[in-house]
Amino acid sequence: MTQSQSQIHPQPLVQNVSADDWAHERGQKWCDQLTAMEATLDPVDAPLIDALQLDGPLRIAEIGCGGGGTTLKVLRQAPAGSSVHGLDISPALVDKARTRAAAETGDIAIHIANAQSAPAPAGSYDRLFSRFGIMFFDDPEAAFSNLASWLAPGGRIAFAVWGPPRQNPWMTSLRDAVAEVMDVPKPDPDAPGPFRYAGGEKLLGILKAAGLGDLEVRDWRGTIPLGGGVPPEAAVDFALSAFSLGDLLAEADAAVNADVRQRLTQRYAQHERDGAVHMDAHVHIVTGVRPA
Repeated sequence: MTQSQSQIHPQPLVQNVSADDWAHERGQKWCDQLTAMEATLDPVDAPLIDALQLDGPLRIAEIGCGGGGTTLKVLRQAPAGSSVHGLDISPALVDKARTRAAAETGDIAIHIANAQSAPAPAGSYDRLFSRFGIMFFDDPEAAFSNLASWLAPGGRIAFAVWGPPRQNPWMTSLRDAVAEVMDVPKPDPDAPGPFRYAGGEKLLGILKAAGLGDLEVRDWRGTIPLGGGVPPEAAVDFALSAFSLGDLLAEADAAVNADVRQRLTQRYAQHERDGAVHMDAHVHIVTGVRPA
């Protein structure tokens, strides 16, 4: 153990994030970083929306809509006569999404709801989708069974979840930098967290048990602009503000923070292109249908 490590409080790192966390601290943190987070994840929207197959007037809902950025994109791309709902567990994010939705002319509504247990708002849907919002259910079997009941017969799902951690260095680089300074316990792969369905097969099994069919996983691989496309130093600021490990570092001494910041800046600098950090990402886009 280094001198810096010995100065850190013996507090365990939080590696898994529950629905309750998203309803409170994590939701507020996402809200505070909303512009940068949506810009970071923007490349995933196009393949996800394409997987929805928006082929006619449809009733559509986004699970875990956050601040509503992807919800609005779907509204603008859906055929005339469609209605789009966004649902999230975080009051802060729902308020932000409602403010943005109020400026739209289409049929859109934002609801605060826990998709694990809430009834479908105002009837069934033809499409359900989620961009990284389904990995945090406390009881995934109950949650996906409930969501399947929201779908009309023949209705379709499209869910984006993160692939393996090693293929998502944009997210794991902070953890790697911290691990060089202090002990970082391994996260529980079965607990709520961003890499809960990294293997893909686990999610397919739960969806099949929920009664969905024609299940398929398509992989999207590309680069994403960390912080929305900022230089390494600003990307470090974004990572420390947006990710849960940043909360622990906020309680560490200045030397530890400076050490982690230097190590992370060096990592990000290796991925700088035209003044912005672009890093590899691997996403599973999972689709399925409720049998007619």
